[in-house]
Amino acid sequence: MESLYDPQGNQNILDRIDQLSPITLSQWGKMTVSQMLLHCQKPIDVAYGTLHIAPHWKSYFFGASRRKKLADPKLFHRDQSAIKEFIIRHEPKFDEARQGLKERVAVFAKDGHAAIKVTRHPLMGEMTPEEWDILQWKHLDYHLKQFGV
Repeated sequence: MESLYDPQGNQNILDRIDQLSPITLSQWGKMTVSQMLLHCQKPIDVAYGTLHIAPHWKSYFFGASRRKKLADPKLFHRDQSAIKEFIIRHEPKFDEARQGLKERVAVFAKDGHAAIKVTRHPLMGEMTPEEWDILQWKHLDYHLKQFGV
């Protein structure tokens, strides 16, 4: 698996984001491409400490078992629901949403582990910078594949 901390891996994700257009259709799910671009910013914002979501009580009891599943290639599946704060109900402007996501992704390569300001994920519990990297990579990869890139 690639890493967002690695400049080449980071660039690979940025290149895939650049392949999207306002009319790119999803291969599954209900989100538009603009909604997906904004949705993908939310977990990064949590890691960077700019979006605060109270930890779910389950994270204290089941977080460790959820983190063990980070190695599972099927971590994300098509009928999985999102954290309510990550659901985008309006139609964002495509260019703004794409640029916002690209800026957030680039910080991983620029700042490395120092980019991660929050260690507690709302559902996964305490996470290392490496675990944040795996989770963000898989989340981005899943949604970019959803839109064919």
